Amino acid sequence: MRASTKLPLCAVFCLASALAVSAEVYFEENFPDDSFESEWTYSEHPGKEFGKFVHSSGAFYNDVEADKGIQTSQDARFYALSKKFPPFSNEGKDLVIQYTVKHEQNIDCGGGYVKLFNCDLEPKKMHGETPYEIMFGPDICGPGTKKVHVIFSYNGKNLLINKDIRCRDDVYTHVYTLIVKSDNTYEVLIDNEKVESGELEADWDFLPPKKIKDPEAKKPEDWDEKPTIDDPTDEKPEDWDKPEHIPDPAATKPEDWDDEMDGEWEPAMIDNPDFKGEWKPKQIDNPNYKGVWVHPEIDNPEYKQDDKLYARKEICALGFDLWQVKSGTIFNNVLITDDIELAKEKADAIWKSRYEGEKKMKEALDEEERKKEEQEAKKSDDVQPDEEDEEEDEELASKSEEPHDEL
Repeated sequence: MRASTKLPLCAVFCLASALAVSAEVYFEENFPDDSFESEWTYSEHPGKEFGKFVHSSGAFYNDVEADKGIQTSQDARFYALSKKFPPFSNEGKDLVIQYTVKHEQNIDCGGGYVKLFNCDLEPKKMHGETPYEIMFGPDICGPGTKKVHVIFSYNGKNLLINKDIRCRDDVYTHVYTLIVKSDNTYEVLIDNEKVESGELEADWDFLPPKKIKDPEAKKPEDWDEKPTIDDPTDEKPEDWDKPEHIPDPAATKPEDWDDEMDGEWEPAMIDNPDFKGEWKPKQIDNPNYKGVWVHPEIDNPEYKQDDKLYARKEICALGFDLWQVKSGTIFNNVLITDDIELAKEKADAIWKSRYEGEKKMKEALDEEERKKEEQEAKKSDDVQPDEEDEEEDEELASKSEEPHDEL
């Protein structure tokens, strides 16, 4: 008799519990109140004019309390705020970095990304050149730059992704998610929809190329790459050479033309219908054609495979290190975990209802503003005739006060 493959209910429950326990949340911040002022650290790096964050849900929202995050509050400022947490390594595990960004100021130029640091970070000294492990998130500057940065530090260099990932550029909240998997692949999600994915080695210049052109190989001197040649038997016809322009045969010298005054008369030139252009011999197949020479490749002696491109030995801080021309961006719902499904569940719970609520309130505010502008314009139109009447009355009054000659 065939053995049953069904697990007892308790076994299923125990397995699910074990999987849940194995998943870790390394850092989570939802900014529930203004305690971030004491729990996070502002940089005091000299030579920079840093801006302050405020606790706010912005001008439009879905839930005034639940949607509160930290908002940039001063225009044309650098922002540098960070927080340290117990260190961890993602070696052998997936790594998920997720947070929300809301550019409600309709940002024209500024960053919306986060940086992950190792434990060498000194929060009060953090600045734009401070080494980091990963930089991730949107960056907007004018119509030409609307991208999602994904930058990894590797052997002392910051490596940018070789693909262009477009960010959202509206005024509503969006969830940005980076998943770095232990098999050296990655995914970038916006609002829980995958917008890019691939292999780390293929999409970043972590390693030198596997193959290089053989430095010893050279194209033979007699290698002929011309597919066709001039036909040696083809000869130019005797009547081929004709001038491109000829005097207009229909032109006549004007009756009032004076050679002494006007110079020698010459007829206008016209295109020669018999002109055949530059003669070139016919082309025939080149009997010596060998094709396009391809430089042979060899294994690159400098290439060394790295199965742990994904791994960060130590992560223990997250920071907002950015510049904004126009302030107003709200950051919230920061999550660093190894649980991909947990991150997706949290993103689903956050984004759709918040986006729809913000959009509804924003449209209501815009409609209210539109009506207010219409009323003000109407008042302005109503006032203008009264002012003209007053001016006319004043003019009549002044005339009546002028002295008149008696009859």
